[in-house]
Amino acid sequence: MTSAVVRRAGAPVPVLDIGGTHVTAALVDPATGHPVPSSVLRRPLGSDAAADGILDTIALAALELPAGHRPFWGVAIPGPFDYGTGVGRFTDIGKFETLAGVDVGAGLRRRLGRRAEGLRFLNDADAFAIGEHHAGSAAGHERVVCLTLGTGVGSSFLRNGRPVHDGTQVPPGGHVHRLTTGGRPLEDLASRRAIRAHYAGLASLPKDRDLPDVHEIAALAKGGNSAAREAFRYAFASLGEVLAPWIDRFAATAVVIGGSMAQSWDLIQPPLSAGLVRTGGIGVRVLPAGRPAEAPLIGAARWAQGTAGTAL
Repeated sequence: MTSAVVRRAGAPVPVLDIGGTHVTAALVDPATGHPVPSSVLRRPLGSDAAADGILDTIALAALELPAGHRPFWGVAIPGPFDYGTGVGRFTDIGKFETLAGVDVGAGLRRRLGRRAEGLRFLNDADAFAIGEHHAGSAAGHERVVCLTLGTGVGSSFLRNGRPVHDGTQVPPGGHVHRLTTGGRPLEDLASRRAIRAHYAGLASLPKDRDLPDVHEIAALAKGGNSAAREAFRYAFASLGEVLAPWIDRFAATAVVIGGSMAQSWDLIQPPLSAGLVRTGGIGVRVLPAGRPAEAPLIGAARWAQGTAGTAL
């Protein structure tokens, strides 16, 4: 067969996981549900580049994958994004703003040519949650909330392995970053910028000094620095307090944590759990992701195979 894509049942599923600093491309084996290790590649991505530059970088990573895969791609990408039409809605979030109003789906299909008959987009936190439900710490939970902690707070409310975006049991759009507390957006209290700013205030750092990044603050906290420890405690206790009513309303039996900040588990889990309980939460288990790197790829592949979504 000479086509770059194939339709046999055993052919791998091509996926993309697009983040603010990197894009990951991989082939997922439909028999195992896991990425083929030799196929996984991660490439730098500048989210502040021009639209054509961003799409070129994503497409080049995709085209590095071996041919002979299925024709429909699963594509995990952060919001705000119109996942049904493939059009970017990025405004005032500090990344991918050149893709606002851009038909990302059409741009990638044009660049991928015969390698793609269609693209099925989903939120990156939803991809992570679906993957964790299939093969990670969310497995076996009928209702589970999955969080990705990085630049901001990504989230997915999963019921029977499917994201829930509507209804009174979940926050607007099914995403906790839209919540407010005391008139302030949640991410003013729990996010990369919030932790850095709070630490700077507690440590009385000069305003003209470059602020340490979160991983540096985490290292200080683990070394006993009280300001650093308090910055983490406050951020994740606040997150727990805001999240608790929604955990109860959704009747989740676990909260699964992924994202780059999850590497500082001993600084996150205790205050988050305490915050969940302090506001009357039911004391759900707070678990680290079982497959933090693979889960978004697994989830995107399951989406591409038709668990939900429309091909573009």
